[in-house]
Amino acid sequence: MRIGVLTGGGDAPGLNAVIRAVVRKGMDTYGHVILGFRDGWQGAMEGTVSELSIDNTRWILPRGGTILGTSRTNPYKTENGAQAVLDTLSANRIDALIPIGGEDTLGVAAKLATEGVNVVGVPKTIDNDLSGTDYTFGFDTAVQIATDALDRLHTTAESHHRVMVVEVMGRHAGWIATHCGIAGGAHVILIPERQFDIERVVRHIKNRTAKGRYFSIVVVAEGATPIEGTLVTQENETDAFGHARLGGIGNLIADEIEKRTGHETRVTTLGHVQRGGTPTAYDRVLATRFGIAAIDAAHDGTFGVMVALHGTDIVTVPIAEATAELKTVDPKLYEVAEVFFG
Repeated sequence: MRIGVLTGGGDAPGLNAVIRAVVRKGMDTYGHVILGFRDGWQGAMEGTVSELSIDNTRWILPRGGTILGTSRTNPYKTENGAQAVLDTLSANRIDALIPIGGEDTLGVAAKLATEGVNVVGVPKTIDNDLSGTDYTFGFDTAVQIATDALDRLHTTAESHHRVMVVEVMGRHAGWIATHCGIAGGAHVILIPERQFDIERVVRHIKNRTAKGRYFSIVVVAEGATPIEGTLVTQENETDAFGHARLGGIGNLIADEIEKRTGHETRVTTLGHVQRGGTPTAYDRVLATRFGIAAIDAAHDGTFGVMVALHGTDIVTVPIAEATAELKTVDPKLYEVAEVFFG
């Protein structure tokens, strides 16, 4: 078989581990030819492809990012884009395609599957918001990076009696904010699933001051929004998938906290630091298991599916179901975090 691989959307630690696993088992065990498309769906549209081998993927396990490059290109938002992908797959005699990505990348894959493309999806998003799988690789690394930042900010916040607002990634789901907030001892956590009341945030901080705790750590996901009419937010540009380019909610919250409490308030926006660098051991193992499961499914002719983690098992689920809706934070998990607010 000739099997294509691509990585789309935002990069995540562990992408290279998936590629390495697909290549190693695909070639060594099955004797397949593995081809990598550059820059996600853009490369699939333009026919930018190169052969992957055990030699050129040998040292990529600990590397962050993706050796194939990535983009947020949407073939279905580009004139004749989907047909261009089909033409590229035909020209390169691709028998099966393994796209590695999140909701958008796999959403395109699900549409292509209905047009006859043999697809096996691999879930990737540091936001951990993809349905059909308990966890996605990259999430654990992002949470660890954010938790390390909170640990460091605690000491300087306490020394200077400051409020520290930490903005983390999380467009529609607050998994990173909730997990790192619990692990890092945050005093307030704001997530997209629950519109926040700035007055309640201020009340938590004032209560801490009244108890002699002269510093606070506030973690906010980039997609968190205030209750309508309580704060004015700015409009953002959108990408090819219609997603707003977020950022700035942390500054807005910090300004309001300082104005309403009188406490010196500083902002740390972690941004792309959460995506970069070496993946954790957990993400390397999960990504490797996903890669092995994906090449197994392609070899067995199991198409129109996404590999997924259910409990401790790697399984396959229908790709259309896996991308049908976002996975948001379990209210029971957020209730655990709320015990430590204020």
